[in-house]
Amino acid sequence: MPDILVRGLDDETVKRLKARAKRNGRSLQGEAKRVLEQAAGMNAEEVAAMLDGWKKRFAGRRFADSADLMREDRER
Repeated sequence: MPDILVRGLDDETVKRLKARAKRNGRSLQGEAKRVLEQAAGMNAEEVAAMLDGWKKRFAGRRFADSADLMREDRER
């Protein structure tokens, strides 16, 4: 797996990233990796695979229409 080195980060950025890592129970490196992965996004094939997984996970389940609940909440 390739590595990446990011030079020249200011102290405040590193401080915020460390705090974020702590909140999420990850190391600084793990948090930076997660942020980069999210920023890079997914390609169409990965999105399709993810959607297939969700379809399988929820296959056969029925969900109530939430429109009435939303309308009720807005009217409060």
